Amino acid sequence: MRIAQLSPLWERVPPPAYGGTEAVVHMITEGLVARGHEVVLYASGDSLTSAELRATYPRSLRTATDLVEPAPYEWLHIANALRDAGQFDVIHNHEGEPPMAFAGLVATPMVTTMHCLLTKDTKFVWEHYQGYFNSISRAEYATLPASVPRERYLGVVYNGIETANFPFQANKQEHLLYLSRIAPEKGTHLAIAAARKAGLPLLLAGKVDRVDRDYFEAAVKPAIDGKDVRYVGEVSREEAKRLYAAAMGLLLPLNWEEPFGLVIPEAGAAGTPVIAFRRGAAPELIIDGETGFLLDPGDVDGMAAAARRLDTIDPARCRRHVQENFDVSRMVEGYLDLYDRLIAERQHRRLVAVPRPVAAEEETESSQATAPYPLRETG
Repeated sequence: MRIAQLSPLWERVPPPAYGGTEAVVHMITEGLVARGHEVVLYASGDSLTSAELRATYPRSLRTATDLVEPAPYEWLHIANALRDAGQFDVIHNHEGEPPMAFAGLVATPMVTTMHCLLTKDTKFVWEHYQGYFNSISRAEYATLPASVPRERYLGVVYNGIETANFPFQANKQEHLLYLSRIAPEKGTHLAIAAARKAGLPLLLAGKVDRVDRDYFEAAVKPAIDGKDVRYVGEVSREEAKRLYAAAMGLLLPLNWEEPFGLVIPEAGAAGTPVIAFRRGAAPELIIDGETGFLLDPGDVDGMAAAARRLDTIDPARCRRHVQENFDVSRMVEGYLDLYDRLIAERQHRRLVAVPRPVAAEEETESSQATAPYPLRETG
């Protein structure tokens, strides 16, 4: 089949460092191409892909520091993709709400992956969306407000990683790892507190966005001493893999309902257990006591105690769990199933004749049988 992958313009595909959505787009795209499908990737011009790349702007918006207002470039990026809609069997939207607002203007079916939680204002677009969508966890789907129609929900497709590309290491170094954005919702300060209570060194890795600079200066930077708490900044994908493999455990003290959290399977692939608060998708990704530990939100003492029990977790079990449930092959097959169902639905609608209006007393089972069948839910 011929598939359009519409990626955000903010980061290149794949991202050189941080960028969960773009990393997922890259793996889906490469997996589809490897299976013989024709894929066109709409992304920044510095993206690297085996698919056909169509770029509106030559580099990612995050690196285009000379732009005063980046939004118009993203508008044209989306417009160009939707202009080409007739060339595809399916449009897979990873850009969120802007393309969703125009889904009713194109005949090609659109499936939108929920990479982010809805906000008070984006909810309005979801309430009027005329395409289909999937979530990346059951927990994320549970956050949908009742006003969002469910009849076009296609189910859960978990994010995947290339497990084989993560180095496995059974013998760990005596330190903990925090690898994520430095942000209050990620609970960076709680990771520091838990590591200190456990009496274990903590390595911090992650970018600091402009909106989180004050948080970093007030709640994180004063704790960085180069010994008990070290900060190495934003790291490359390859360096992140090495950090995962070396650490005895990854701390994830979430302060929000994380829709997925790629760091969990990434750490597991390297044989590193994850200690997380029981929020968002964490309970779907971690087997408590087998591939990590799940704790009540805010339980810093419990996180510290769990850190001292990391030697009870088998690193090989962590990797096997990821391989069986969150490998990229599982994700690609999940999306191919969604695409097949959308194409079948579209063909069915073309074949079904519009029935003549009938009076209420004339309605029978057979007269209603021509209505398009609903898509089944998965996950």
